[in-house]
Amino acid sequence: METLLSAPPLLDSPPPAREASPGSRQQRGVSHPRVLSIAGSDPSGGAGIQADIKAISAHGGYAMAALTALTAQNTTGVHSVHVPPVAFLAEQLEAISADIDIDAVKIGMLGTAEVMTVVGDWLARTRPPVVVLDPVMVATSGDELMAPAARQGLLRLLESTHLVTPNILELAVLLGQPQAKNFDEALGQGLQLAAAHGVAVLVKGGHLPGEECLDALVQHDGTVEVFTAPRVDTPNTHGTGCSLSAAVATLQAQKGDWAVSVRHAKSWLSVALETAHELNVGEGAGPINHFHALWDSAAPTLDAFSQQLWQECEVQREAIFGLDFIKELAAGTLHSDHFAYYLAQDALYLSTYSRVLARASALAPTEVEQKFWAGGAQNCLEVELALHRDWLSHYPTDMRQGPVTKHYVDHLQGVAFSGSYGEVVAAVLPCYWLYAEVGRVLHQDYLSFSGEHPYGTWLATYADDDFAQATETAVAIMDAAARRGSAREREGMRAAFAHSAQYEVDFFAAPHSFFDGWAAKSAPIGALGD
Repeated sequence: METLLSAPPLLDSPPPAREASPGSRQQRGVSHPRVLSIAGSDPSGGAGIQADIKAISAHGGYAMAALTALTAQNTTGVHSVHVPPVAFLAEQLEAISADIDIDAVKIGMLGTAEVMTVVGDWLARTRPPVVVLDPVMVATSGDELMAPAARQGLLRLLESTHLVTPNILELAVLLGQPQAKNFDEALGQGLQLAAAHGVAVLVKGGHLPGEECLDALVQHDGTVEVFTAPRVDTPNTHGTGCSLSAAVATLQAQKGDWAVSVRHAKSWLSVALETAHELNVGEGAGPINHFHALWDSAAPTLDAFSQQLWQECEVQREAIFGLDFIKELAAGTLHSDHFAYYLAQDALYLSTYSRVLARASALAPTEVEQKFWAGGAQNCLEVELALHRDWLSHYPTDMRQGPVTKHYVDHLQGVAFSGSYGEVVAAVLPCYWLYAEVGRVLHQDYLSFSGEHPYGTWLATYADDDFAQATETAVAIMDAAARRGSAREREGMRAAFAHSAQYEVDFFAAPHSFFDGWAAKSAPIGALGD
């Protein structure tokens, strides 16, 4: 979960935050961003350039690398460091940027002030739309990787950085202060660094004790967003900082929202730590499992995931068709007050549902899926709500939000702004899938109805071929998200779908429940609109 805090800027006139360069692709999002890692090499593969390439690739980016240093290291420690001539580093950077459009840059181990100057000059000329700096000073093993004289060069490099991601010790070194003893002290230091240099700071609490791991995204204006996650008890933390910062850079190029990028990167990192033991690499601090989603042997194939969810919601499907509302709607005996209440609540629901679909569009990994969810959101507002308003003009009723509607939309909004893309898709799907199933059955009943059905023109809308096709597309999108996601994410998707499926039952049951409760209080139904 995460919380929003607000703190006053620590300077009267803080430096302005770095903005994305005008017209950059980052402003509109990139499906497969080209991400350059400027960092040192780790021959054991767990940290540095090697870890960055894995993290970038795991998040759908195209990874590039410019080497700043060569290390002799493994999971037990760093034995030596060799820094190639800085002129060669400059040639690497110029060669890449002269040929390839760069969507994001992640900076890791630099080591010397000369290296930092070269990188800083290149950044000032090229102005990449996303720059994330992981100030590598101390390795997981405890070995120092940066000469003390380079600290000032690193501070100057912040002028070209959008987000800096120091651990607790690195944060203290950057400020020239003692290491924070707790998260509140670390947060205070993060606020100081952000305000002093006009840069966003990700304060990482992984090195602090406690059952929960706290991180905070601090903006230069004093805004703070705190993220919490259960601490993963594992010795396999080699390259954690490198991997997190590379993941955030890649996600930011896609999503354009630092908080969303950090949240998703942290979720990915948690599973990478939880499954790190499966790699069994080295005698010391082993590497994290960057490709846990790709190597998940339990990943479902084709439509296996959606079929499982369909079977699991059989109870809800049977319950819907057993409701008086559905049976009376099919028979044409539904009281107009019940129908009007349903229409009003559905109209209120659709206003929020459209925003959740828009959120799915913002999180979608492909342009096709972005357009699909955006089209669904637009349809809710322009077509569905217009249809509801037309019907409600004949069935006036109270337009206050009912308790079931509130609970349903609260659930959807909670998933939309704290869950993964797959979880959002799973949460919105029952409104497609179960509604389509109800519509299919009711339309068949309507076709066999003799005489004039009072709700005939409404039931006729259930036969819409476009909606049936949209439902099939939404199901296929969920299956694809399930295949890409980790086992833990699929559990989150399953829970989100199950909650929404039950809310669909409750939603169809609400009109009768509302009026039964009203009648029990001896209130005249005609007073509803008073």
